[in-house]
Amino acid sequence: MTAHQTSPPLSVISDLARDMAPSQRFQQLLATIRQVLPCDAAALLQLRGTELIPLAVDGLSTDTLGRHFVTDDHPRLARILLSHEPVRFAADSPLPDPYDGLLHAVEGDLHVHDCLGIALYLQGVPWGVLTLDALNANAFDQIDPAELRYLARLSEAVIRVAELTNQLQSRTEHHQAMTQALVADGQQQLIGSSRAMQQLQREIEMVAHSDLAVLITGETGVGKELVARQVHGLSNRARAPLIYLNCAALPENLVESELFGHTRGAFSGAVQSRVGKFELAHGGTLFLDEVGELPLTVQPKLLRALQSGEVQRVGSDSHHQVDVRIIAASNRDLHREVAEGRFRADLYHRLGVYPIAVPSLRERQKDVLLLAGHFLEQNRRRIGLRGLRLDASAREALLAYSWPGNVRELEHLISRAVLKAQAGQDGNRRLLTISAELLALGGPQSDIPQQTLAATVNTTLPLAQSLRDATEHFQVQLIRQVLEKHQNNQSRAARELGVDRGNFSRLVRRLGI
Repeated sequence: MTAHQTSPPLSVISDLARDMAPSQRFQQLLATIRQVLPCDAAALLQLRGTELIPLAVDGLSTDTLGRHFVTDDHPRLARILLSHEPVRFAADSPLPDPYDGLLHAVEGDLHVHDCLGIALYLQGVPWGVLTLDALNANAFDQIDPAELRYLARLSEAVIRVAELTNQLQSRTEHHQAMTQALVADGQQQLIGSSRAMQQLQREIEMVAHSDLAVLITGETGVGKELVARQVHGLSNRARAPLIYLNCAALPENLVESELFGHTRGAFSGAVQSRVGKFELAHGGTLFLDEVGELPLTVQPKLLRALQSGEVQRVGSDSHHQVDVRIIAASNRDLHREVAEGRFRADLYHRLGVYPIAVPSLRERQKDVLLLAGHFLEQNRRRIGLRGLRLDASAREALLAYSWPGNVRELEHLISRAVLKAQAGQDGNRRLLTISAELLALGGPQSDIPQQTLAATVNTTLPLAQSLRDATEHFQVQLIRQVLEKHQNNQSRAARELGVDRGNFSRLVRRLGI
């Protein structure tokens, strides 16, 4: 290229660092090429399957962008695509030109002009073609093939930057959409107008905008994870990730690796390095669910990470600085766990800077009907029914029940009742009514004779003890009876008692059964 021709390509190179849409970037590339080379039209086409799709044109009619050029129907484009060197077609070439009649400067058909094309590759794979056309049949006589190769590499660089930028933007948008969806889901699920729920909402809004560690407590199934999502969603870290870790679901020997990561070969099975949850949550929030299940051996390392903001991967000598907000949750009484030596006091105080107690469904009065309506609507949409409703007997039964499994139990109960209602009706019926009979609120627990429960309560509870001790004593007696009934099969016992299998196993361990 001559000295006066080098400036435009340099401007394209400098534009690689600018933020612009791919279409704008491609259009600017073609405009630059037309300044550098004596051509009247230029086009950039991407290969998609067996078609070449115009992404940008300069000097061709606008409707060219709406055309798809099947390579089998356009031998010139096919030849360009199959060549690793620039291809120039003679003015009298018998091969039809795909752009005949499409040049801006000419009305009608045009059969004699100069035409060349360059195949473009990304990482060794054909990406598409760059085509150049001129009205003068001898326009490209003086072009050095090296200049064309240079333009090909420049075009490939522009395309690569556009694709990488587009991928990065898509990933960012996807991540933000997922975060917003989680937050929206959490807000949608925290349903209730009871005084207890109003107080919970005030607590969430009060602590959300701070960076204080939050400890969420409450019975199994009350929605502790949903509270954590809403705290994160209302915080200044809402656009950063919310990383979840269930401390109870991990073997003791893997907890440290999950939290802090590990290097390749750090232990048997560590075939490659892995980033821990702390590093993944950098800039965002780390939610430690069932934190009361953390082994005592790991607790000092977690405390050190919280105090210093530094994490060390298993098998590594280096440290990583992280900026993470901690939200923890537990259905255990951690204060009591500390008193009994099962949880470190310093870690408990570090995690529980701001405690939030999620009320049980028993404390939420008529919220049960609001939640039931929400779950009915979910099932209605999923199944495609016109309507689902509760009759008076069902509403009375829902309000009278004690809900040991809380909101989760209610959700599962409604889903079962809807399936029963649907199975018992004509397939054409689109409006179903849920009755108390379908709810079967005696549930699995009704299999335990009521006189047995009464005897347990009336004759086996020692006097002069706290309500908590009395409750645990009752739980021990009842669980032992059900386990004996099922020959110590914990899955069947958990199902009969209407509790989650994992939570049941942890309860058995905690009670020392």
